[in-house]
Amino acid sequence: MAFPGAERFPDSHDLGDLVEAARTCRGCDLYKAADQTVFGAGSPGSTIMFVGEQPGDQEDRAGKPFVGPAGRVFDRALGAAEIDRELAYVTNAVKHFKFTRAAGQKRRIHDKPSRTEVVACRPWLLAEIDAVAPRIVVCLGATAAQALLGSTFRLTRHRGERFDLAADGDVGPDYAVDVLATVHPSSILRGPSDKRDRAFDEFVADLRMVRELLQS
Repeated sequence: MAFPGAERFPDSHDLGDLVEAARTCRGCDLYKAADQTVFGAGSPGSTIMFVGEQPGDQEDRAGKPFVGPAGRVFDRALGAAEIDRELAYVTNAVKHFKFTRAAGQKRRIHDKPSRTEVVACRPWLLAEIDAVAPRIVVCLGATAAQALLGSTFRLTRHRGERFDLAADGDVGPDYAVDVLATVHPSSILRGPSDKRDRAFDEFVADLRMVRELLQS
């Protein structure tokens, strides 16, 4: 697959080679404060790839995606939708944790990555898609969707719609890849407590649609 910045990547489709190369990525300044690069988890040949925004505090410390509070919501939703996480590949659009700290505080607070940072990390995401070759990519949240489908994408307008990743010459896989977008599980945790059950059920409904699409 051809994409801008491809010359920076190892001439390999092996995920292990990509992981090693990403450890020394200096494409933006986020590496300076984060503990480590957090690459995706899963196996080549996974039929579903889930893409979030960026690793959080616990993910940055553990070096694995979706292991914090949002990850637990994600796992519960996958179970409700009867999707085996072990058969999916899970990653983020941005591979380093971006955060701020309140004055005098040690706690690291999530800070949304800029468009420049998303674009800088985009080649790694495209390389992952090329290496894994999933049938379906599920974008969790607007940042992930905009990383693949463009900055004009609006989750409120296009949630649950199917897009063809191969139709974008910039991405350019030579095989059909359906892309759908839903909410990020962290949005359920941030939402009003009296609306979380409904938000969770709607998230599960989106994941069931993904499962049905995969089975069709």
